[in-house]
Amino acid sequence: MTENQFTVSCLHGDMDQAERDTIMREFRSGSSRVLITTDILARGIDVQQVSLVINYDLPSNRENYIHRIGRSGRFGRKGVAINFVTENDARQLKEIESYYTTQIEEMPESIADLI
Repeated sequence: MTENQFTVSCLHGDMDQAERDTIMREFRSGSSRVLITTDILARGIDVQQVSLVINYDLPSNRENYIHRIGRSGRFGRKGVAINFVTENDARQLKEIESYYTTQIEEMPESIADLI
């Protein structure tokens, strides 16, 4: 069995711009393979190689959903967005589906079926 190890970077609103720029350079170059960020980067991040986005929570503003999962900057490229939701999020999820005229499907038992 082979284990994969990834360098993880984090971005949040308390960082200065120079720190954010350094982390984004590392992520874009591939030296950091995982980026964890607050909603501060819901818009304005464009990294073509990203194929998986995981939302720990849904954005408070439904217009930001498409930006947060990266489908505006990488339009036409294949990618997967996984949303962690609770029963309390059901209404908000339906609003996002309605706003974008789409259906967000429940995740299959095997994540390999998504990739």
